[in-house]
Amino acid sequence: MSILDAKQSSSVFGKPSFSLSHRIHRAVWNVTWLLLASWTPPPLHAWRRFLLRLFGAKIAPGARIYGSTKVWYPPNLTMGRHSVIGWGTLVYTQDKVELEEFANVAQRCHLCTGSHDIDDPDFQLITRPILIRRHAWVASDAFVGPGVTLEEGAVLGGRGVAFKSLAAWTVYGGNPAREIRKRRQIA
Repeated sequence: MSILDAKQSSSVFGKPSFSLSHRIHRAVWNVTWLLLASWTPPPLHAWRRFLLRLFGAKIAPGARIYGSTKVWYPPNLTMGRHSVIGWGTLVYTQDKVELEEFANVAQRCHLCTGSHDIDDPDFQLITRPILIRRHAWVASDAFVGPGVTLEEGAVLGGRGVAFKSLAAWTVYGGNPAREIRKRRQIA
């Protein structure tokens, strides 16, 4: 997947930032998820893992993802064993999003890997990956921006906003996220 040059594609005028084949892949994915997964009851995680894998995601056994979750582009999603993406979460995978094992993203969160160069007159799309390490937790309604890593055991509190990486075994909250306290390590 490559991002089109904004000078060539005129994205500032509403033209696409991705190739036609990429947009078709996403359209087929969205219809498939809508018809076969979005309405499924919570216990059908295996079925949703299957569909995500079918479209290129790397999903480990035991990972849980809910039907109301929206994954923008499955090939950019990796989920480790027993990781969770809660209901109503938007996973905007214009770049890689990786959840290591036991990472937890709660309900209604937004993981956003894309932005634009605001100093470029063509408003070029720029992307950076998101990494959520082992035992890290993104709490309800939180926003994680492009290029952010939640180190092992880090917590981003409810409705928190992270534009910078969060240190291991530390609790953060607010907008922008700031350190609140240290967290006891899990064995």
